[in-house]
Amino acid sequence: MDELNALVDGAKQAFEGAGTPADLENAKALYIGKSGRITELMKGMAALSVDEKKTRGAAINVAKQAIEAALNARRQAMAEAELQSQLKAEALDVSLPGRRRGAGGLHPVSLTLERIEAIFGSMGFDVAEGPEIETDWFNFTALNTPEDHPARSMHDTFYVEGGTEAAPHLLRTHTSPMQIRYAVQHVKKHRAAIDSGAGMPEIRVIAPGRTYRVDSDATHSPMFHQCEGLWIGENVSFKDLKVVFTDFCRTFFESHDLVLRFRPSFFPFTEPSAEVDIQFQSGPLAGRWLEVAGSGQVHPNVVRNMGLDPERYIGFAFGMGPDRLTMLRYGVNDLRLFFDGDVRFLSQFQ
Repeated sequence: MDELNALVDGAKQAFEGAGTPADLENAKALYIGKSGRITELMKGMAALSVDEKKTRGAAINVAKQAIEAALNARRQAMAEAELQSQLKAEALDVSLPGRRRGAGGLHPVSLTLERIEAIFGSMGFDVAEGPEIETDWFNFTALNTPEDHPARSMHDTFYVEGGTEAAPHLLRTHTSPMQIRYAVQHVKKHRAAIDSGAGMPEIRVIAPGRTYRVDSDATHSPMFHQCEGLWIGENVSFKDLKVVFTDFCRTFFESHDLVLRFRPSFFPFTEPSAEVDIQFQSGPLAGRWLEVAGSGQVHPNVVRNMGLDPERYIGFAFGMGPDRLTMLRYGVNDLRLFFDGDVRFLSQFQ
């Protein structure tokens, strides 16, 4: 019995000394493996009498059970130690604040576009959207822009595949094509009333959206935003243009002492034409004239391309850059900041 007790103690010491699961399995093989000490003791019982076998066999089984219990205990202890080590390596400091995903918000230019739409919507203007890949006819020809106009040059315009030599496709250089598209659909809808002489409801629409030109510096981008406006009716004059745009600018900038001036200019699609400048009476830009839009009475040829008689229908159009309006409203001095995607910059507008 002392021999078996010593065997059990030796097994326990061997198991405790095992540093890895592989060492533990090797120690197990020495004691209860196929060629282990316990197996050899069992084989040695063949020469014993029946009574001795019973006594000796029971004692060996007790020893074997004690060794197996020690083995399982050591296995469990090693598994617990491994788990604790892993938990310690992957521990989280629950006292630190959690990493939350910040709430998003609209881009400053999107905020400006929403503001523009809301202001003109209150004046009864619809909002029209259309394709950014345009045909030459809608982008240039229908707007009274001749074939030799500089804007048709490859140096100013992004032409794309898909059109023909006679009718090329391009990334629209302004949102003015939507004036023609919207007006043509409006005229088709009311053609019967127009032909009968009863007249048609006025065309009153703005067209905000992305536009493209080959230009890039601190105040220009190859992709930028524009908002065109159109009002066509039987008695729409340049005076209406001045009233509408003055009211828009004062509302947009929340400055009722804002001063506007209309400088004579030239655009193929309007006659007469004017650049629109604004002047703040207070703040860092006080006293300076700042150009914000182009405008004018719609050219008779453009009215004809809408399917209307320019002798009866008249109106005005304007075009402005929401990017520039955003820069003025928020005091941004570099247009490229709008396209860099810098969260530090964009978060200021949330």
